[in-house]
Amino acid sequence: MAASCVVLLALALSLLLLVAWKRWQWGRAARHVIVVVLGDVGRSPRMQYHALSLAKRGFSVTFLGFCTSKPHDELLQSDRIQIVSLTELQRLAVGPHILQYGVKVVFQAVHLLWKLMCRKPAAYIFLQNPPGLPAIAVCWFACCLCGSKLVIDWHNYGYSIMGLVHGPGHPLVLLAKWYEKLCGRLSHLNLCVTNAMREDLAENWGIKAVTVYDKPASFFKETPLDLQHQLFMKLSRTYSAFRACSEPSDSGMERSAFTERDAQSGTVTCLPRRPALLVSSTSWTEDEDFSILLAALEKFEQLIDDGESLPPLVCVITGKGPLKEYYSHLICQKHFQHIQVCTPWLEAEDYPLLLGSADLGVCLHRSSSGLDLPMKVVDMFGCCLPVCAVNFQCLHELVKHEENGLVFEDSEELAAQLQMLFSKFPDPAGKLNQFCKNLRESEQLRWDESWKRTVLPLITDT
Repeated sequence: MAASCVVLLALALSLLLLVAWKRWQWGRAARHVIVVVLGDVGRSPRMQYHALSLAKRGFSVTFLGFCTSKPHDELLQSDRIQIVSLTELQRLAVGPHILQYGVKVVFQAVHLLWKLMCRKPAAYIFLQNPPGLPAIAVCWFACCLCGSKLVIDWHNYGYSIMGLVHGPGHPLVLLAKWYEKLCGRLSHLNLCVTNAMREDLAENWGIKAVTVYDKPASFFKETPLDLQHQLFMKLSRTYSAFRACSEPSDSGMERSAFTERDAQSGTVTCLPRRPALLVSSTSWTEDEDFSILLAALEKFEQLIDDGESLPPLVCVITGKGPLKEYYSHLICQKHFQHIQVCTPWLEAEDYPLLLGSADLGVCLHRSSSGLDLPMKVVDMFGCCLPVCAVNFQCLHELVKHEENGLVFEDSEELAAQLQMLFSKFPDPAGKLNQFCKNLRESEQLRWDESWKRTVLPLITDT
């Protein structure tokens, strides 16, 4: 008994000394911010943009997350940003699911707290939610120890995403909702991605948040023709959809499926009878039903067979995720004659170039909560790329029907939109080019400008 008391006393004294040391250090690190993503850093663009904006304002930034894919070069090249890798625990192969999940959560909590305490204290901890279990509680505890302030950036609700897999009444989903609602109130500042989410947080969660709309970064822009050709030639080495149907008769010409370059003059031109390039991006999860796109493509193919004046299509679907293999199998079963579908994983620098080279974007994201917006559409708009997007509750905050794109409900409506947009392609007087013109003429507020107006005043005032 006496030994136990001594151990507890030693632990309590050690914790007090740690807190005192951290708080002494905090006074020397007021311009340091920790950004936390309990996910892949390379697939968390909004948090990368936060880190870059903080670095540009003189903060030193420690970015904690899984280093599965490569972040943007600008992040890697910044001398003010340090990326610290978190260890991702794979699911155990034995035991009931609830036990596997519990072990993973406990490991992540201990591991994240250790990583946070090993860093120099920060004025702020910026946390992406979801995933917030166990990150919100861990980051709040670290803030208490170090005197930091917790900023939660609400992208969606974690429990609603879990509900897509397990069902809304599953005990894990109900537990996650209770946890998220309770711990979400512990933050000093809350950001969110839509006005609809801001209102829901206030009315149903008792959380006051500030809407910070996603905006495209500076590198999302229209791609010059010479860079388009370089990208197409690079991709053609791996993906047949980008290869020319026939070799040029002149050996001094270099040709892709879309462009041709005169080696002597360096001039790049678009092929007169090129296919149309349709792009979508996805995390291959349950909130995006790609069977809608595949059904629309089947109808589009039938229209071509029936003699409609429509171009062949190259459909590029980028991304990684759990349902990719399932949809890849469905795609292989289609046997399209006028449509080629490829599903590459692009380097971070190539993705903006692809969006800036495409003719049309398609978004199949349906928010699990109905309250978040797809950032992929924001990036497409930054590249002046018109979008067809499946409709849900707050999509109108981003996609303006008949102004910067079109909204559809099902595959029939999407097929009709593809027919209308690609009729007589690439006629410059067509509807597709009118949408491009509207996007070019609209105010394209970029992320850094928006961040200066919204987030910077909040953290300098607190």
